Amino acid sequence: MIVMSTGVAALCWSACAFAASTALAPHAMTRLAEIDARFQSYNIEMVEVTGGYFWRPYRDSAKQSSSSAAMQAGMDPAMVAYRKPIDLSNPRLRGLAAALGPAYLRVSGTWANATYFDDVGDHATSPPKGFGGVLTRQQWTGVIDFARAVDAKLVTSFAAVAETRDASGVWTPTQAGKLIAFTHAIGGAIAAAEFINEPDLARSGAPLGYDAASFARDVAAVRSFLKQASPQTILLGPGTISGGATDGALSADKLLAASGSAFDAISFHHYGAPSQRCTKQAPRDEAALSDDWMSDAERAESFYAGLRDKDAPGRALWITETADASCGGNRLDATFLDSFRYLDQLGRMAQRGVQVVMHNTLAASDYGLLDERDFTPRPNYWAALLWRRLMGTTVLDPGVSASPQLHLYAHCLRGQQGGVALLAINKDRAHAQSLGLPTPASRYTLTAADLTATNTKLNGRDLRLAAHGELPSLRGEPAAAGQFDLPPASISFLAVAGAANPACR
Repeated sequence: MIVMSTGVAALCWSACAFAASTALAPHAMTRLAEIDARFQSYNIEMVEVTGGYFWRPYRDSAKQSSSSAAMQAGMDPAMVAYRKPIDLSNPRLRGLAAALGPAYLRVSGTWANATYFDDVGDHATSPPKGFGGVLTRQQWTGVIDFARAVDAKLVTSFAAVAETRDASGVWTPTQAGKLIAFTHAIGGAIAAAEFINEPDLARSGAPLGYDAASFARDVAAVRSFLKQASPQTILLGPGTISGGATDGALSADKLLAASGSAFDAISFHHYGAPSQRCTKQAPRDEAALSDDWMSDAERAESFYAGLRDKDAPGRALWITETADASCGGNRLDATFLDSFRYLDQLGRMAQRGVQVVMHNTLAASDYGLLDERDFTPRPNYWAALLWRRLMGTTVLDPGVSASPQLHLYAHCLRGQQGGVALLAINKDRAHAQSLGLPTPASRYTLTAADLTATNTKLNGRDLRLAAHGELPSLRGEPAAAGQFDLPPASISFLAVAGAANPACR
């Protein structure tokens, strides 16, 4: 028996005849893990808040009107572009971010390592010597207001350039103390903080000769400072990028061996690869659905879990920055094709007990969930929204192993006792896959006319905002008990409200 909407059925055509069948038992799925209620989260880069140079979107690659200024700042004008501070009061931006709440909002990034907080003035001035940008009180107030409006808890990091250090090169909380004091004065809070962004890279702002022992010494100073100034703040670290390092002295294993016990949770960043901006090589879309590509985050998690178990046993894992590719993302990151990686990564990390996954970014460059020009949702935003509405915090074992073409994930259904939510990813570009359920479900199938399309269809209908920026109704379509098919190259969520799963009560 095949049950689907007219729109979805039209997408399946003759391929449905070749569907493989997988039977599921939602009522018997057992608990695997519990994740943070803010598991799916996002970044707004510090340079977005202050204004400055950030990764140039590919559509603007020919525009280099500020090339001389970029070169003076030590940046390739073909890779970066100047941007004004993001308008965090924008109603559309706030509405779309709120729909993803509760979440963590991380304001950090490479530029944060050298950002000066001006706790006196309200208008940006030239940064003091050694700093690359200025964060004003007005801008930080906008961040706090935005976080409050969209049900996001704030995560950040601190400046670490030479001007934040004493004569011996030891980090001091002069700048961090001003930021936290002002945050508390306006009724805000910092839920979690990394010391600095990606200390394993040379651009971290750390002084020459900096090594793991220096890092551990500074982390101890940060921990002592936070215990006095903001005891509720979770100290995250090391905040390194996928275990790689430009200097073996600052590799993730050395940093954690030296300082792991100081962290309340272990954080890391993960990207599958550098983007075309940094490599000058275009990505291959045929590899985007390969198991090797989609499992890359799992390898990174295994690496950090091993370090955690050795140096900081019992600590939770947080991914505080991730996307398909670093350096602003690739052209394909704004298309439907990346939604497969995005959701598969969330499913894998949840199964492995990772507590938080923060996508980079909410609305900047090509990997943003929203287009930075007018905050139009991209395919990954719609994927994120369905995850938020359906996938609860209890992770279940789907009871079947993933096949080369069909990946399955299961959680308790958000807001429905005993209910189960399923995520079924059909990677096969030519053939449908068949599922069997003993219980009726509501079905939400995401497809696109072309995998590289920048729009998405839900159950065969285009997803787009209403005239005044309101979200459309995301209604599932009924799927009767029995067998039904998942179209080729599609992503389906299934809400089984009547599963009566004892792990979900």
